[in-house]
Amino acid sequence: MRRELTALTYAEGATELPEAGGSGAFAKRAFNDWISFIASWVLMMDYIVTMSISAFSAANYLGFFLPLLKIWPVDSLIGIVIIAGLASINIMGLRQSSRLNIILVVIDLFTQVLIAILGAFLIINIPTLIQNIHWGEAPTFDQLLFGISISMVAYTGIETVANLGSETREPGKNIPRAVMLVFAAVIMMYAFLSMTALSAYPVYQASDGKWVTDLTQKFLEDPIMGITYAMPGYLPELLGFWVALLAATILIIATNAGMLGASRLAYFMGQRQQLPAFFGSISKRAHVPQNAIIIFSVIAASLVLTGKVELLADLYAFGAVLAYTSAHASIIALRIKEPDLPRPFKIPLNIRIKGRDIPVTAVLGGLITAITWVIVVYTHHIGRIVGFTWVGIGLIVYYLYRRYKKKQKNDVT
Repeated sequence: MRRELTALTYAEGATELPEAGGSGAFAKRAFNDWISFIASWVLMMDYIVTMSISAFSAANYLGFFLPLLKIWPVDSLIGIVIIAGLASINIMGLRQSSRLNIILVVIDLFTQVLIAILGAFLIINIPTLIQNIHWGEAPTFDQLLFGISISMVAYTGIETVANLGSETREPGKNIPRAVMLVFAAVIMMYAFLSMTALSAYPVYQASDGKWVTDLTQKFLEDPIMGITYAMPGYLPELLGFWVALLAATILIIATNAGMLGASRLAYFMGQRQQLPAFFGSISKRAHVPQNAIIIFSVIAASLVLTGKVELLADLYAFGAVLAYTSAHASIIALRIKEPDLPRPFKIPLNIRIKGRDIPVTAVLGGLITAITWVIVVYTHHIGRIVGFTWVGIGLIVYYLYRRYKKKQKNDVT
């Protein structure tokens, strides 16, 4: 349900405010710069984490060709090399081929669909799936909460679509369609691949008493490859090479998308004086925010060096849920403050309060994502420490910068 509600909120927000910034842009119009900064700053963390987790996972998929690449710290070093290479390319201003990226993404989607179909016919076993579930034991209550919170990683594409609203032709028509397609694709793939994975790697009790599955014990960094290995006959050999090559390529593209998203958001925040101009300044030769690319690539590389996928997922969930809660709240506030604002796409199912149409889905979505964020903070110990530290550092930078700008303005007058 969270995905449906969030998709509707972003569809309305991105069409009524088709500008860069996503939930940060919504919050600025609906509330103030402080709220907008926090929403944008945690999204910045998500873009950085996207770079880290994608580069690290790409290195592990490349381990199919050379097993040494799957061993830490080699996989982390390869991930850092990927980030450094992409940063260099972006700093030089060489543009990626959008057509090639689209072709690769379509091929990747069809590959996942193929694996899901093969899994449905050859692996999925309903009795096994039922036997895997022992409420209170497998999963425990804490594990269930952890799983609910970590599933927020699946939301990545919705914010990305909203962030490109200013460059979209006919945003009122195309953005809602893109958001709904992203939502549908994610739901279908996650459902079938998860059922295939649990059928192929049933839950069992480890020596320490915990209930685990070999997919997370052996294939945490390359789960699709784990599902491929579970196929019968010659399918692992036939699909293994293809999945490893394609997955690594797609993940490198995802790393670059995270880099572009971070630099784009830095420019957006610089334009609105939420970050020092240094972050969003455009280089004269390449016309890209060079400083932002360097700074956030270094941070991403530092996260890759930890070699901890769990930490990266924790950080992503922390930032994503907070941003989505802000998006829901912003859409509700805009309905109250600016009821006549043009809305090419308007969320259905509204209740009228004091002459204002309040979207029920945004209210429910805001409550659910807010509760989910509390779950994230409760269940992810390291994630909450790093997440709150990131927010704290950002607020200090924001406060000092605004204070400097105010003093600069007073000196001029």
